[in-house]
Amino acid sequence: MIEEDPVHINDLQATILNCLGFDHTKLTYRHMSRDLRLTDVRGHVVRKMLG
Repeated sequence: MIEEDPVHINDLQATILNCLGFDHTKLTYRHMSRDLRLTDVRGHVVRKMLG
């Protein structure tokens, strides 16, 4: 339950992308001469959510 095990939005996005078959660490885009990721530097796949 969310009250017991909260997750950060970046972790949730990384987990959803993993379920869709994407490696969130390789999804980058260039903005103002910086490579950025949707999940920022904190996103980690939450294995506990997967089963």
